Amino acid sequence: MTSYSGSRPSPRLTSVGPWGESVLQNLPKSVRVYEVGPRDGLQNEEAFVPSEDKIELIKSLSDAGLPYVEITSFVHPRWIPALADADRVAAAFEPSAATTYTALVPNERGLDRALKTPLREVAVFMSASETHNARNINKSRQETFTAFKPVFQRCHDAGVAVRAYVSTVWGCPYEGAVSPAEAVEVAEKLLELGAYEISLGDTIGVGNPAQTCAVLETFRTRLGLSQIAMHMHDTRGLALANCLVGLEYGVTTFDTSIAGLGGCPYAPGASGNLATEDLVGMLHGMGIETGIDFDKLVTAGRMATQLLGRTLPGRTLQACMAEHTDD
Repeated sequence: MTSYSGSRPSPRLTSVGPWGESVLQNLPKSVRVYEVGPRDGLQNEEAFVPSEDKIELIKSLSDAGLPYVEITSFVHPRWIPALADADRVAAAFEPSAATTYTALVPNERGLDRALKTPLREVAVFMSASETHNARNINKSRQETFTAFKPVFQRCHDAGVAVRAYVSTVWGCPYEGAVSPAEAVEVAEKLLELGAYEISLGDTIGVGNPAQTCAVLETFRTRLGLSQIAMHMHDTRGLALANCLVGLEYGVTTFDTSIAGLGGCPYAPGASGNLATEDLVGMLHGMGIETGIDFDKLVTAGRMATQLLGRTLPGRTLQACMAEHTDD
């Protein structure tokens, strides 16, 4: 993927304590975890999870203290049958001071449905890669921006916040390497349209820490990072390492999926989304606050495992469940 040969901040390490361990410096004191499992995770499942079970899982995530939960997608059921009950699921959740419920909308037709529910935030998506954008949503990037204009305007008029995903920032399954400059241009236009935050996605999980430095340094220099989130996939087991680089750069919002729900469609059998428990466990161990009750998070992960009827990729959840096999 994209190599990086420019200047980069030197690691901020210092030796402390009687054992001389190294401790990262200048990390944020708190992090916002944006849960996408009920949408980005379940949309990849072949088996349909009943609406009542989806709703109970979402309630469990809220009870654990997740500040944002993306609960469904208003894509046509023909394209994502697993989320055909989006209207019913979204109708079950009124705005809450503790948890913001959101949903993905692909176009104005999806927005029409979303605006009939209590949701006060939606998300849109497009790709940094022109080829992936065309194959994923059947439009060029410019056509996508044009189609988004009325979506953003209607959301503004209705008082609905809009978050935007930019996929394939670390690499494209069709084009290979993607220039960080291309991703910045896409993000700039989405912010101009009215997005309050841009979530940068490693869609196929190919990013490494050096490449993440390149991506974030480009964004820091040209756009700043105050409105940037990271959506890392764990296809090659490097999601946490890339998140650590993000923390060093001051990124404070990370997308995750309970129990690691959701595979990688371009690498059959591989894990996809970073597990919420893996990130939260690491952050809490580092003394970084999330506002999440870890025990209740594990309970939600157990529920997800039971609903799907198989072991899910989240390593921390697997460890916690193994420790309590006799309970």
